[in-house]
Amino acid sequence: MERLKADVVVIGAGVTGTAVARELARYQLKVFLVEKHPDVACGCTKANTAIVHAGYDATPGTWKAKLNVRGAAVYPQVCRELEVEFKPTGSLVVALAEDQVPHLYELLNRGYVNGVPDLKVIGRDELLAKEPYVNPKAVAALWAPTAGLVNPWGLAIAQAENAAENGVEVLLGAPVVGIDVTDGLVTAVQTPDVIIETRYVVNAGGRYSDEIARMVGQDDFRIVPRKGEYYVFDKRFGYMANCPLFPVPTAISKGILVTPSVDKNLLIGPNAQDQEDKEDLDTTAEGLQEVLSEALTMMPDLPVKDAITNFAGLRAVARPSNDFVLGPAPGVPNFINAAGIQSPGLTSAPAVAEVVRDYLQMAGLELKGKKKFNPFRKGIVTFRDKSHEEQARLIQEDPRYGQIVCRCETVTEAEIVQALNRPIPCTTIDGVKRRTRAGMGRCQAGFCTPRVVEIMARELGLSWDEITKKGGASRLLLGQTKCSAAVKGAGKDA
Repeated sequence: MERLKADVVVIGAGVTGTAVARELARYQLKVFLVEKHPDVACGCTKANTAIVHAGYDATPGTWKAKLNVRGAAVYPQVCRELEVEFKPTGSLVVALAEDQVPHLYELLNRGYVNGVPDLKVIGRDELLAKEPYVNPKAVAALWAPTAGLVNPWGLAIAQAENAAENGVEVLLGAPVVGIDVTDGLVTAVQTPDVIIETRYVVNAGGRYSDEIARMVGQDDFRIVPRKGEYYVFDKRFGYMANCPLFPVPTAISKGILVTPSVDKNLLIGPNAQDQEDKEDLDTTAEGLQEVLSEALTMMPDLPVKDAITNFAGLRAVARPSNDFVLGPAPGVPNFINAAGIQSPGLTSAPAVAEVVRDYLQMAGLELKGKKKFNPFRKGIVTFRDKSHEEQARLIQEDPRYGQIVCRCETVTEAEIVQALNRPIPCTTIDGVKRRTRAGMGRCQAGFCTPRVVEIMARELGLSWDEITKKGGASRLLLGQTKCSAAVKGAGKDA
């Protein structure tokens, strides 16, 4: 078995782990980022509401409260550096009855304590001027102008790419199967194919972070997956919400909300159901009906018949604290947890990375700045958002921009080829989808999948039946017919 050496191994390549890896890439360190899936952003990061929260909801003094506000403050800079779109939309908590208004002021005061700037309670007229499709029975709202929208998996991919460009080694398809501890210190991380001897470990294992922690003997927290179900509506209706619209929250959830996405879809959800199964992402008729019923109270004119898909995500809730689990494992000072990173974990990710860095330094890791660290990452050059003149120039420079593969999202062959040839390997159909949006439109990949598979096979040097949706056994094609073999053999002339 191959043996490698590292200063730090970061376990988990979601938005938290990739943020940590990018932060550590600033220093003269040998860093490995290991992920069990065949791509980054395959866990909690790929299925959430994609909101950068302002920070008024978390209990003052908790990690959630402190790191939400810090994360929201640095988001615009992080996204500019990484060429990830961030929309500073603000957000609203909507009171639909007079008896809910006092809770708006509780959130307002909590926000002041947490350090959230420019919060205010607005009346019905100002609310309806901002959001004309909200329930006209609404009486008031809490306006939080520092909230916004982002693409969560796009951010994680960008962070991982930037980390890799700055020297971080990314190992995909590398589940952690064991961690060696000698005399109270972590000494190595084991995967099925390699052993990485390391001085420090960061546990950003998402909903499996408790199981990773138990590998070093820590058993003082456990992760309870909390399922949330969603509807996604066609882009034609993205105009119906200008910012995230929250109901007055409950004890366990910010509630079922209505929000635009950064890509102009309309989204409703999530509900909140704790469960034991960490892999159960099935939607349910009952759960989706709950989401729809609650969302209709916020926006009665929702285009119910124009939902294009639904999905579920799992939040990594840490028990018993219900807060982020940050810091060294008891008795193992060089094993640093970044666990239980549920909402507002997406918002907090840049700040979590700073806290992890500081804990590593307190544990003895010497941080010497890297003179050639480059914080900037160039994204895929997209076609759909360009003017006609710019599109013509792109086609002239690369004729593959003239080949539309995904009609719904106007994704070209050139963009898919770029996605397959970037610093982080992209080897699955879902990986292409997350990088380009091919398959995310109204027809939900009904038209473009065969063309995507064809391009992937050509670029990756694979046969069509080796291409998978999400790795493992998720093959779309189980073999070739005589006809498909003949077409493949004919190549571009077919």
